[in-house]
Amino acid sequence: MSEAGDTVELRDSTLREGLDTPGVAFSEEQALRIARMLVACGVPEAEVVAPSRVAEGLHLVRSLRAERVAIRTSGLIYAAGARCKAEIDAARGAVDRFDLLMPLSARREPHRAEEKRRVLLDALAHALASACEVGVGFPHATQVERSQLVEIAREAAGAGAARVTVYDTNGSGDPFVVRSLLAELRPVVGVPIFFHGHNDLGLATANSLAAVLGGANGLDVTVNGLGDRAGNASLEQVVLALGLRGHRTGVDPARLREASRLVEELSGVAVSKLAPVVGEFVFAHRSPGHFPVLTEFEAFAPSLVGAERRIDASDPVAVQSDRQRARAGR
Repeated sequence: MSEAGDTVELRDSTLREGLDTPGVAFSEEQALRIARMLVACGVPEAEVVAPSRVAEGLHLVRSLRAERVAIRTSGLIYAAGARCKAEIDAARGAVDRFDLLMPLSARREPHRAEEKRRVLLDALAHALASACEVGVGFPHATQVERSQLVEIAREAAGAGAARVTVYDTNGSGDPFVVRSLLAELRPVVGVPIFFHGHNDLGLATANSLAAVLGGANGLDVTVNGLGDRAGNASLEQVVLALGLRGHRTGVDPARLREASRLVEELSGVAVSKLAPVVGEFVFAHRSPGHFPVLTEFEAFAPSLVGAERRIDASDPVAVQSDRQRARAGR
């Protein structure tokens, strides 16, 4: 179980998950700007290679290296893909680390659990023989019997996988299940465990925090929660949720709103005014009842993220409400 004061490593997947967001297509120049912003924020790793677009992702990795962007790069390769071993060979020496994905759902190939195990271990052996730094990832991990995940993760770690990533692929997990799952997996694998949360039920940040409490060493995040369908756990929410509970991430909260605005501009996906941490209304107070003790209505100080408090005392609705309260108190 993770405790306050522990370091939680963040892997930003904005450049990879962004590819699966409708209408989003980052140019190479835009991707470089985002990567530089991640460095400025203190994010140590960027996942940039998508499993269905390995060649394009590796091109970006080389550009990041050529431009001397000081961030670790990683990516994903399907272990059961027709070009898996060729993609492993291409990734060797380009990306700092990649993870071999094995979807655990019986509806995805290979369908039988034993075949999934065999294919994954074969691909892992090829990668390790090529002197690659490689981990494994398990999509649909929260949708299958827990024993299936625990057993295949144990074998992969024993065979040399340097990291295990647990995916809540359809966002159906809840914090209680996720914490319990990670707590059971933690003593079985002797390597770092990451959690990748999707936000289909609005629980990605809560599930990410629960994963850490259950023993996860790291989390996948994206700026503004950008990603497939309802998106992913957002960098800004996770950094604050962890930091306020005493966990270290190395990310500077004061740069998060700047990163949010950049990704909003380059992706074309608007950030809600109600968005936690980076939304326009986070520190906007309108209720007269708040005015005497504003800090009691804020989860954290505006200065922590480089923002300013706004008091909307002149709002006609607020003034009317105040007058009504005054008359009622006579």
